[in-house]
This record gives sequence, structure tokens and C-alpha cells, in this order.
Amino acid sequence: MSANLTTADAAVSIVETVETQSKSNNASIIDKGLLIPFVLVTACFALWGAANNMTDLLVPAFQKVLSMSQAQSSLVQMAFYGAYFLMALPAAFLIQKYSYKTGVVLGLFIYAFGAALCYPASLSMNFNYFLVAFYVFAAGCAILETVAAPYILTMGPAETATRRINLAQSFNPVGSICGLFLGKFIILDGLNSADADTRAAMSADALATIQNQELSNVVTAYLIVGLVSFILGAIILSKKFPQATAKSTDKIDGLAASFSRLIKNKNWLAAIVAQFFFVGCQIGVWTYTVKYILTNNPSITTESAASDYMIAGLILFIASRFICTALMKFIDPARLLSAISFIAIVLTSIVILVGGTLGCFALVAISACMSLMFPTIYGLGLTGVGEDRKLGGSGIIMAIVGGAILVPLQGLLVDQTSVNFSYVMPLISFIVVCIYGLVAHNKEKETGII
Repeated sequence: MSANLTTADAAVSIVETVETQSKSNNASIIDKGLLIPFVLVTACFALWGAANNMTDLLVPAFQKVLSMSQAQSSLVQMAFYGAYFLMALPAAFLIQKYSYKTGVVLGLFIYAFGAALCYPASLSMNFNYFLVAFYVFAAGCAILETVAAPYILTMGPAETATRRINLAQSFNPVGSICGLFLGKFIILDGLNSADADTRAAMSADALATIQNQELSNVVTAYLIVGLVSFILGAIILSKKFPQATAKSTDKIDGLAASFSRLIKNKNWLAAIVAQFFFVGCQIGVWTYTVKYILTNNPSITTESAASDYMIAGLILFIASRFICTALMKFIDPARLLSAISFIAIVLTSIVILVGGTLGCFALVAISACMSLMFPTIYGLGLTGVGEDRKLGGSGIIMAIVGGAILVPLQGLLVDQTSVNFSYVMPLISFIVVCIYGLVAHNKEKETGII
């Protein structure tokens, strides 16, 4: 994604300091005088977590409000993750030239501006204007995510970098849960009960009245997070922060030579492919959960009630993150990745072939498998790349564009076949990830890691 450390890159690079961990017990986590900057920047982790999961609920919302197909409404995800892909490198160059603080403040203000654009979009009742708003909104997220993690790393001793970044990252799922609750109680609870047939029979004025109210709920939810982002940005702007910039050692030197070496690295190339499929898979699993639950569980009749399954899945996702981290002390990460992927393959097969209540439970359980995958693919993909790690990490992170490509394709499958069969897309993705785990395991043996 960038010449700088991203969240995942930070997690990988600090692994190299394992031999110094005996010193970290006596070292401070945060440098003296940096507690307030640390708290304020850490809050950014929650903001992009909220943004990611609110977006997942927009697909079923827009499908109902504007009587759209799944493929059409899933363009929200294309706009969102397309912005991540395009804005990451500019954000990295920004902090190379200026400072981390500048990047954080700019990201927060763009985030707030994108959220505010939902208001004129709702007045126009034009879906394309909403896509522009979400693109700008996601651009702010991309800048924040690119800048905040390496900034956190500068706020204390190198010996405690692991604890410091983990502490900050723990607020990301907190934000995700808040985003889901905002989406559930404001956006989905605000949807009118009239179905597509009833709406089709309404007069234009009656339908417009309902749609205006429903879209105003979308605006309300995004104005809330936008206001929080603006206030946070204003506070950070007014506070005196350490004038840290990206260190020269974080810059990519010899770009052509580095890329020439990486392109010959089969493990790195395989990691990019695996990450592309996984990101599209994760977003697809969550984006179409509401549709799947409504189709397969007759006792669930509203989008809001169906979103409870997403909340349950996210809770499992968070719990599994800690469990998998503990398991890595005993199981090689590449093998654990393949094992978890195989379990996900079985669960996804149940989602496709069995359906019903069992399929709903299997769909929720998939989230527990996914918690391990993104950072593990990232770390394994950089095995043995040495000085090319910065450029190599950028390539793997930019594979996040899979969310912009595969999710609409899955939506097309929903429209043309069924929501159950559409999960063949995540099934293929999990198979790719499982195979990559085997490739990465061989690379670990080759480099002498295991």
C-alpha cells in the first residue's frame, strides 16, 4: 500500500524485535508526555472500524429503499474499497513530505466531509451521488489507516512496540461493533415494512415520502460518525504533537530493483492472489449475511433482526483473533492458516448446500475462521523478502481491491441464481487461501523459520 508501515506491516516488522522482549517488561509502553496524542490517534482505529461495518449494512438497505438488485446495491462496496486501493499510496507520500499529524488530521476531515456529502445525496435521491459520498468517506479511512499505525509506533520505545500497536488495534473491533449498532438501530430499523411489490403499487408521491425518510436515516448514521471525526480532527489539530515524519529508513529505495526481485518471488505473488480473494471473500460473507438470513430463516422477517447474526459473527471474529494468536505459539502459522481455511470451506459448503437454520449458524461461524487470515497472509507473504519488505507489503495491502471486484460479482450471482449459491464465491476464495497456506509453509521451511 505504501512506503510506510501499514497496520499489518507494523505487526510484521516488530516481530523482528522478538529477541529484545526481555527488555520490554521494564520499558514504558508510551513515552512521557505522549499519552494524550496516543489516546487521540488510537481513537482513529475505532473510526475506520465503524466505517467498514456500517458499509456492509448499506447493501441490503439500498436494495430495499431504491428497489435495486443485489449487484447494483453492492456498488457501495466497489466505491468504498476502490478508494482504499487508490488512496493508500498518496497517503504514504503525504506523510513522507509532511508529518504523521498532518496525515491524521487530513484523513479525519476527509472522513467527515464524505459523511456530510450523504446529506445532499439524500436530497437528490440519486444513488450515484451516494457512491461519490462513500468514495470520499472511504478515502479518509484509507489515509487514516495508512498513517495512524506507524504513528503509534513512534510514540514509545521499540521494545514495547508490540504491546503499543496491539493496544491501539484493540479499539478497531470496538468501532466495528459501534458501526454495526448504528447501522442496525438507525438505518435498518428505520426501513419501512413495505416490500418491493407494495412499493411498486404505490403512487410516486407516497413512495418518495417513504424513501425520503429511509434515506434520512442513512444520513443521520453517517453524520454521527462524521461529527465525531470532525471533532477529533479539530482536537488533534489544536494539540501540540511530536513532529514525527516517516523516517528515511521507511522509504522505498531502488524501486525498480526491488520490484524486479519481488516479481520473481513466487511466495509473494501467491500472497497477493490469496489476499485479493480473501478480502473479497470477507466483505462478501458479511455483505450478504442479511439477505441470506432472511431467505433461510423464516422466523426472521426484517433486515434489522437479520443483522443480529452479523453482530454475533463479529463477536466470534474478535474472540477468535485472541484464540488464534495463542494457538500460534504451538502451531506453525502457515499450517494454522490452511487448517482454519479448510474449516471455513466446510462451513461455506453447508451454507451453500444445506441452508436453513444450520446454514445460518454455519454462516456466523465462518467469521471465527476469517479473523486469522488477513494479517497471517500478509506476514507469510513477506517471509524472506528482506530489504524489499516495504514495497512487498504495499503490493499485498493493495490487494484489498478484491473487495471492490468480487463483492459485486457475488451480488450478480445473488440476482442470477440464489443467495445460497452466491457463496460459491467465498468458497473459491477459501480454497485459494488454503492452498496458499501450503505454499507459505514450504517457504518457511526454505528460509529456515521452521
